[in-house]
Amino acid sequence: MNHQARMRWRCRRGMLELDIVLQRFIDNHYEQLDEHQLELFEMLLSLSDHDLWNIIIGNTKEPNNQFQPVLKLLQEN
Repeated sequence: MNHQARMRWRCRRGMLELDIVLQRFIDNHYEQLDEHQLELFEMLLSLSDHDLWNIIIGNTKEPNNQFQPVLKLLQEN
């Protein structure tokens, strides 16, 4: 299983809305991500569904704006 396939599998969550956003992100942006953005995306995936969803929709500010390069792309979907 290649890295993109593993990441696609990790994007399968317990929340339909999150699944849709993450799968679209993989489809539309994954291949263009640089190494730093890939690391940030993996860090985001380590968050709980609730925390990740709230950061994506803007209900929760993420600390230090460290995820902004990836969040902007996620929020486009």
